[in-house]
Amino acid sequence: MKEKQTNRPAVLAAVMLAMFMGAIEATIVATAMPNIVADLGGFSLYSWVFSSYLLMNAATVLIYGKLSDIFGRKPVLFTGIIIFLIGSVLCGFAGSMGQMIFYRFIQGIGAGAVMPVAVTIIGDIYTKDERAKIQGYLSSVWGISAVSGPALGGLLVEFVSWRWVFWINVPIGIVSILMLVFFLHEKVEKKKPDIDYIGTVLFLIGITSFMYLLVEAGNTAYVFPILGAGIISFSAFIIHERHTASPMIPFHLWKVRPILIANLVSLTTGVMLIGVSTFLPTYVQGVMGENATVAGFTLTAMSIGWPIAAALAGRLLLSIGYRATTLAGGTALVAGGLMFAFMDPNFGPWWAASASFVTGVGMGLTSTAFIVSIQEAVSWNERGAATASNMFMRNIGNTIGAALLGGVLNSQLADYLANKKGAEGLGVDSINKLLGENSELSETARFILSEGLTSALHTVYWVVFLYAVISFVLLLFLKKGE
Repeated sequence: MKEKQTNRPAVLAAVMLAMFMGAIEATIVATAMPNIVADLGGFSLYSWVFSSYLLMNAATVLIYGKLSDIFGRKPVLFTGIIIFLIGSVLCGFAGSMGQMIFYRFIQGIGAGAVMPVAVTIIGDIYTKDERAKIQGYLSSVWGISAVSGPALGGLLVEFVSWRWVFWINVPIGIVSILMLVFFLHEKVEKKKPDIDYIGTVLFLIGITSFMYLLVEAGNTAYVFPILGAGIISFSAFIIHERHTASPMIPFHLWKVRPILIANLVSLTTGVMLIGVSTFLPTYVQGVMGENATVAGFTLTAMSIGWPIAAALAGRLLLSIGYRATTLAGGTALVAGGLMFAFMDPNFGPWWAASASFVTGVGMGLTSTAFIVSIQEAVSWNERGAATASNMFMRNIGNTIGAALLGGVLNSQLADYLANKKGAEGLGVDSINKLLGENSELSETARFILSEGLTSALHTVYWVVFLYAVISFVLLLFLKKGE
């Protein structure tokens, strides 16, 4: 019987749909968050809606990468998409911030498979020279999601309900699964599963401990026990990873300088990315006074710059090399970070959109170069783990960023309100009213909250700029010819 052949264009389309589902989630949820908070309350838990999702995404991404090397890409991707869709449906039914955070955990477990396995499939079915071009196509997903995500999110929030920003994932995921069933055919020599469960548990305990401390920023009486648990867990994790036969993180790959630097920069740019996508809609709505649709379009600019730069990166890699391409991206990241740091409410949404676009250019140049380089450096049986390793670092950056920047925002806002004359009775969760129907607020209270939010978010964006500088410095350690 003749073996079925993979239909590459159809698989590429299916993979792009799966990636679109993940990409649109980032922009559409961030656009809706001010309205979600206004409805469910709990502004102090704002960053946990992102942190819970990113935590499980980061914790599972390497496991899915390894499972895809063992069982094949298709069943692992199917599993991830289905779990993601279940979480999406539940998020749409959330009745409180607590429920939303829990359902985002479920959504994150599924999301851990979607991006890395989808990108790995492309690495399997296309050659090195083709991949540089195809990565540009994949990155265009961010542009498409950017145009449709914030716009769709804003329209759904204003005219239907924020709950539909989660339910919109369902038809996209189902179509992607059906296309992969019919058009992707892989021959896999299945091996005995060898999953690093101990490493996963130690990592989860460690990262959750530090995330909790970052978000709560001193608002807990158990700082030292939690800090101790985090340090012990991470120390045990590193020791375990160096001695286990099947590590969660393949440290031997990190001995290659381009892979090491790519992973470290993915960590720092992950912090930047979450800082922009999570808090920009809040700035545009809560500080500039614009609606959800306008706030969404300021994020659109970043995701338009990303695919344009990614498509250009494929050509630059072949003409000027890996180092020059990534340094150009690093320069754009610093420029974008500086624009955010000096952003003023009077500059209007166009300034915010321009800063987003420049940052997106930096992301597109660096991320595309990293993926192409990493996939070329390893063989098929390590490609899933190597690709997932880089995305793992990006996800860890997102996770740390959501917690760190959320903690910075809450602490700065709390300090401002505590020391501001006339702010009696106002707290961090008073921002709920500022972002929603604020008829209950007096003009004085509205002004104080807006001013406090502006000050706190400026501090957040100075931290984002710091991480852009760190990213550029790390890229300087690449050598010519690498």
